[in-house]
Amino acid sequence: MSTTTPTSEHTPTMRSPNERRLPWYHLVFTGLGGLLIAIAALAIVDALSIPGAILLGFVLHLALGYLYSRIREGRRWAMERLMTLLVIGAFAIAMFPLLSLLWEVIARGLVRVVAAAPTPFAFWTMDMSGIIGGADAGGVVHATIGTLLITLWASIISIPIGLFAAIFLVEYADYGWRRVLGKGVTFLVDVMTGIPSIVAGLFGLALFIAILPDEGVRMGIMGAVALSLLMIPTVVRSCEEMLRLVPMDLREASYALGVPKWLTIVKVVLRTSIAGLTTGITLAIARVIGETAPLLLTVGMVTSVNWNMFDGRMATLPTFINQQYRAGSANCISDTVTNPFNQDVYACSISTNIDRAWAAAFTLIIIVMVLNIVARLVSYYFSPKLSR
Repeated sequence: MSTTTPTSEHTPTMRSPNERRLPWYHLVFTGLGGLLIAIAALAIVDALSIPGAILLGFVLHLALGYLYSRIREGRRWAMERLMTLLVIGAFAIAMFPLLSLLWEVIARGLVRVVAAAPTPFAFWTMDMSGIIGGADAGGVVHATIGTLLITLWASIISIPIGLFAAIFLVEYADYGWRRVLGKGVTFLVDVMTGIPSIVAGLFGLALFIAILPDEGVRMGIMGAVALSLLMIPTVVRSCEEMLRLVPMDLREASYALGVPKWLTIVKVVLRTSIAGLTTGITLAIARVIGETAPLLLTVGMVTSVNWNMFDGRMATLPTFINQQYRAGSANCISDTVTNPFNQDVYACSISTNIDRAWAAAFTLIIIVMVLNIVARLVSYYFSPKLSR
């Protein structure tokens, strides 16, 4: 019995899926083409601007890229490229506000920090004692210390409460009265998530006024309590989701070895989810560290450093930014301003208040970035390693 081998003439051609694909740089060419056409069209109608050219150029890029790909690659790959361009465009739109914000803050704030009077970086070591009028001096050391202290105390209050509440919801609210209580706690946490920050500030103010006889009392611990109301719901929800991601097999294996439930939670559940817990707690801290309204009501504003959380007003970076920006342009009657406390003489600058506000915003962003870096380091070094 013989078999006939088909000749090459009758052998069907097997086309590679990538045979008709265009190189990636064709998208660059269509993008440049769309941008040039957009610039030309806007220039003709006398409406040329950078944002307009980018938006119109992106729309033309979608059209040109799809048509060119449809001709060269076919309908399937043309639709693939169109969806790819839409995803990239959505990412660029999401990143543009963030990058523009960072650029604006760095460009306007870093200049003030580096070129601070009387010495470079003195903005981070001086307070506002005796800084009056348009004196081109002063700093945020008092506001930075106040922000760190109030945020630290808010974290001391919020993290244990939020973490224990999350553990209860995940590990104990499984049946009976604990299940009912867990549903109630979840509902209240969801409601607290939407509470405006000004309401949290009013609650902290009313609480301490009800406890203390002085209605004009303002101190750092009041701000910490107000911020903790905003921080607890975020800690609870983020920690709850991280704890639910721990596989049940790990818990059951621990129970099978005779380990009690509380020790299983400490050694297995929390140890496994430490990376996610740290990230969630850091996000909660970043959520409240820039709040202004609660601190305006509870801690007020001072011009010098106050280390005592239980006595006197405290300065914070958000309230400092608000105060400096509201002050607006300074009124320079002469070229110099004298500090009434130490008789130092400073140059007078009309824009000094606005410059200090931008520099304080830059300082606040630096603090948030440092907190995120610390959280990443904790997650890296303390999270369980999947392989050795």
